[in-house]
Amino acid sequence: MKLDVIKLDGAKAGSVDLDEALFGLEPRADILHRVVRWQRNNAQQGTHKVKTRSEVDYSTKKIYRQKGTGGARHGARSAPIFRGGGVYKGPVVRSHGHELTKKFRKLGLRHALSAKAKAGELVIIEDATSEGKTAALAKQISNLGWKRALVIDGASVNENFAQAARNIEGLDILPTMGANVYDILKRDTLVITKAGIEALEARLK
Repeated sequence: MKLDVIKLDGAKAGSVDLDEALFGLEPRADILHRVVRWQRNNAQQGTHKVKTRSEVDYSTKKIYRQKGTGGARHGARSAPIFRGGGVYKGPVVRSHGHELTKKFRKLGLRHALSAKAKAGELVIIEDATSEGKTAALAKQISNLGWKRALVIDGASVNENFAQAARNIEGLDILPTMGANVYDILKRDTLVITKAGIEALEARLK
């Protein structure tokens, strides 16, 4: 699979051969869904918590005698049936994460890359370098027509480019090891540097 390589100013910079095993798969929504769900569940804090009847600040004294009142039998005022009482089976602090094998996670990333390539939303650039000026980079991005883009660089991101892109709305940069299914699918355009292509191929082989 061949794709043109461009520079940030829009000029052509040759072409690159993309690995069919990474960019030529038929995207499967079920695989992408499982990986995104795994990602989002792991990111969920799970710090929600309510007080049970043993934790609310109430006396445990029996509120009235067992028999002869004509009412139902009750013990402490902290019972869930009363206003201000504890909550029955409410949320507690826990992890929402679940397991997903490395093999499946790699497969999901390959399908995400293939989905972008098939949709025509994949752009290959020669490199992601900048003078560190936000205005200049923003103009280049505007000229290229990238509204919501994710840039994946090589092993590390160029500091000047990261600094210039930091304040541009809709533009995100990640090193190769940070590439993930959720962020790829979330953006309208996936931009990968030549170094990023090589690193992704090495990571997903």
